[in-house]
Amino acid sequence: MLNLVLALPMTMLAVAALLAFARLVRGPTLPDRVIAIDLIGAIIVCLLVALAAATAEQAFLDVAIVIALISFVGTVAYAKFLERERP
Repeated sequence: MLNLVLALPMTMLAVAALLAFARLVRGPTLPDRVIAIDLIGAIIVCLLVALAAATAEQAFLDVAIVIALISFVGTVAYAKFLERERP
């Protein structure tokens, strides 16, 4: 029953990831692309947490934490890059 309940949110998250990927490809500016990459990272983390709930596998949570940390560091690095580039 739990797998059936998680199927709809996981499908919706997959569609959201595809839409974010479209923004990544189409984004007219670099900040649009960075935000799309950050959003894709957050969606992947949500998918992994839902998958961990469905399968009761601890490894999915570990991977989700690592992806969240890498995504956060990437966003902070981009913010530092923009701050340094401003006159």
